[in-house]
Amino acid sequence: MSSNESNKTSLSSAKIYFRLLRYVRPYIGLFSISIFGYLLFAATQPMLGYVLKYFVDGLTTPDAVLFPDVSWLAELRLLQAVPLLIVIIALWQGVGSFLGNYFLAKVSLGLVHDLRVQLFNNLLTLPNVYFDQNNSGHLISRITYNVTMVTGAATEAIKVVVREGMTVVFLFGMLLWMNWKLTLVMVAILPLIALMVSSASKKFRKQSKKIQVAMGDVTHVSSETIHGYRVVRSFGGEEFEKERFLKASDSNTKRQLKMVKTTAVYTPSLQLVIYSAMSVLLFLVLLLRGDSSPGDLVAYITLAGLLPKPIRQLSEVSSTIQRGVAGAESIFEQLDEEPEDDSGTQELTQVQGRLEVRNLSFAYPQTDKLVLDDISFVAEPGQMVALVGRSGSGKSTLASLVPRFYAYDQGQILLDNVDIKQLKLRNLRRHIALVNQHVSLFNDTVANNIAYGDLAGAPLEQIKAASEAAYAAEFIERMPEGYQTLVGENGVLLSGGQRQRLAIARALLKNAPLLILDEATSALDTESERHIQAALEHAVQGRTTLVIAHRLSTIERADLILVMDQGKIVERGTHAELLAQNGYYSRLHATQFEDLAPEQEVDDESN
Repeated sequence: MSSNESNKTSLSSAKIYFRLLRYVRPYIGLFSISIFGYLLFAATQPMLGYVLKYFVDGLTTPDAVLFPDVSWLAELRLLQAVPLLIVIIALWQGVGSFLGNYFLAKVSLGLVHDLRVQLFNNLLTLPNVYFDQNNSGHLISRITYNVTMVTGAATEAIKVVVREGMTVVFLFGMLLWMNWKLTLVMVAILPLIALMVSSASKKFRKQSKKIQVAMGDVTHVSSETIHGYRVVRSFGGEEFEKERFLKASDSNTKRQLKMVKTTAVYTPSLQLVIYSAMSVLLFLVLLLRGDSSPGDLVAYITLAGLLPKPIRQLSEVSSTIQRGVAGAESIFEQLDEEPEDDSGTQELTQVQGRLEVRNLSFAYPQTDKLVLDDISFVAEPGQMVALVGRSGSGKSTLASLVPRFYAYDQGQILLDNVDIKQLKLRNLRRHIALVNQHVSLFNDTVANNIAYGDLAGAPLEQIKAASEAAYAAEFIERMPEGYQTLVGENGVLLSGGQRQRLAIARALLKNAPLLILDEATSALDTESERHIQAALEHAVQGRTTLVIAHRLSTIERADLILVMDQGKIVERGTHAELLAQNGYYSRLHATQFEDLAPEQEVDDESN
């Protein structure tokens, strides 16, 4: 690494660290108490060393008075004074240690809480693209593992810097006062220590980043296997997952071990330098003892002997700081991400449900291929518009753009003749009910899953009415605790059809003027589908509906069918009109909305 790059790294580290310290600001009072406690603790170190002077002097003259010039202490001889001083200093040290440790722990835990909450709240504002580009394991690891490393840098490191740093300052001060010439010999080794600390810091930060990535991999593999355990078991993926987790965990272990190795080599090397300086010091003490008493010499050597431990701890703190800086870097990367674009200023209170798409084209970020190419159509209030076509034709993407899950630049989408970009996101989404192919349920009661988010607190009568309209009431009422039954993580205790019906009940309870059904009947058996068809007939009345489906039964009653292929609308009309055209739709109809016939696929590929 060039010196220029090295300077940039240290500058960015300092910038990240000072930004991190801003999070301590709300706790400045508690932090000040803990700093005061550590100052008390640090002051006791030279005191304990200096008491030895009186102890050694007392060996020869135990009847000597400690404070001959203070009248009320004139009777206090060394015999009583030395033990008493040690007890007083120990009490002083205990108070300092309690104040420092307890109040710093309050700051540290507060900091962990604040960072976790801010990271989680920030996740809720990020655009869909961010989740598409980052796996969930690394996002979870950031909230759980990286935050604890960061607080170590912001609080534990400061504890060491203050406590051990002030101990070193007080010890040096006492040594200079006792014999400044000998003390200057010790100062000569400080540049060498600084050089060693600097080189180790760079290694620690680099290794910390690698450890974080490895930890994210461990979380990611665990999360995927737990969520997909049915697939793992049904397809015999146990050995593959074991191997995958073993590799991720092994990589994490090796990187952790590398960090330990760096510390294990670095600490003894530093100790060797410090003790070498101590040996020179001992030689000089014996050579230049002059008229110093044995007590003075023992106290001086003891105080000098107390220096290596705090200096070593100060040098080791750089690894804690670098780990924290590496963790903070990944946290701030997420916090600095641009939130979902919510620049709209208007709000609609009453919506008729007229949906118009004008010349809409869209490509996913960091790709050039158009997923939607010049799409235009109008859905009048109360109409049902169906989107059909092969997988990958752009149907679901179009459905995702209506609630603005992705930002588009070309074309317009209008709700009641208002460009949806001019609406506040919360307001826009309040007028849209969405039922996806992949239903998301929470590990909560049936009632709370139906009345979720803005619907929370809805009366049970309304929840029951929505469930009956979605033909979900029949199975809910057969459950052990009815609407208060827990559904398990992502509704694992329910069948696919039951999960889908709960999602439809949720959409019906929302009673939004615009309903989007994205493959909403794909997970249903024939019996459930019959129920859902009846439910949907109720659901679509009086509201504009956008339906994406492969099944003929779902869309044959649609007011307008848009046939899509490779991002374009290739045909449009009613079911009867499109069959009469004997074109693309009639071929889809002939194969019950499965893939096109092989010869058609060949034709498409050759074009």
